[in-house]
Amino acid sequence: MANLSDLVNLNLSDSTEKIIAEYIWIGGSGMDVRSKARTISGPVNDPSKLPKWNYDGSSTGQAPGEDSEVILYAICDCYTPAGEPIPTNKRHNAAKIFSNPNVVAEEPWYGLEQEYTLLQKDINWPLGWPIGGFPGPQGPYYCGIGAGKAFGRDIVDAHYKACLYAGIHISGINGEVMPGQREFQVGPSVGIASGDELWVAHYILERTCEIAGVVVSFDPKPIPGDWNGTGAHTNYSTKSMRKVGGYEVIKKAIEKLGLRHKEHIEAYGEGNERRLTGRHETDINTFKWGVANRGASIRVGRDTEKEGKGYFEDRRPASNMDPYVVTSMIAETTILWNP
Repeated sequence: MANLSDLVNLNLSDSTEKIIAEYIWIGGSGMDVRSKARTISGPVNDPSKLPKWNYDGSSTGQAPGEDSEVILYAICDCYTPAGEPIPTNKRHNAAKIFSNPNVVAEEPWYGLEQEYTLLQKDINWPLGWPIGGFPGPQGPYYCGIGAGKAFGRDIVDAHYKACLYAGIHISGINGEVMPGQREFQVGPSVGIASGDELWVAHYILERTCEIAGVVVSFDPKPIPGDWNGTGAHTNYSTKSMRKVGGYEVIKKAIEKLGLRHKEHIEAYGEGNERRLTGRHETDINTFKWGVANRGASIRVGRDTEKEGKGYFEDRRPASNMDPYVVTSMIAETTILWNP
């Protein structure tokens, strides 16, 4: 008799042409990833080729019980039976922005730095921390190695390899400043693909942690006090920024972002005020930018300044941000909006 892991890892291609398609969407909280699977005949090489499906929205906080059906497309694209996007479908509006001819012409690139915290199941306390107590102060944990500094590496490495296997443009991982806190980066990805890939990477991370019996948290400030918060720094460039003379385009784009600072902060994640206190990150009430300044709202790299072209980093988004919202809003403000 085969054991459970043998059955889970069966190679179906030896016995059938049917495949299992996993449909992924975002639940009513705006952060809870949901999924369900169905059997499809024959190979499918693009999610857009998968048939539409549906789910019970009354069980996810997205529809009333008397009219509970939500129409589902494979990746985070959910609609009412009448064809209207449901409120948590942020992909719909992002797709409209990214399909605007002016945005398409600029080929916006994104590199998303997703931080998260691994928690011990049942007690919701960071992995590697003594139960009811605290570890030593921050300092040795950022990119640290060794049993007393790095926690959950098996989860991190498994997630990394699974994302590569799945075709996600995951570009790196590292341990973060607070023990139990980690980061992975997705990109560079173009336009709507950046949001698609980050949400699928979320799904893979949640499934990996499920197997390990560990909880993943995207709370912007999971532990109060002198501990770093958890963010989602967003690196961004357009074709004009990447060309010779692009530094002037970058400065004009940052000026626009400053004019809409309040609107962006409101869209950059719930509870972000607990993180952006000015102590470990930028101050939520003040917009500023600088070269190599990690205490600023917007950081420009020294290479970008030196070469006169490149990209910049928006350091304001919280770890629980919706990448569809953040990426499309940055494109809208910097490319389409005229003050």
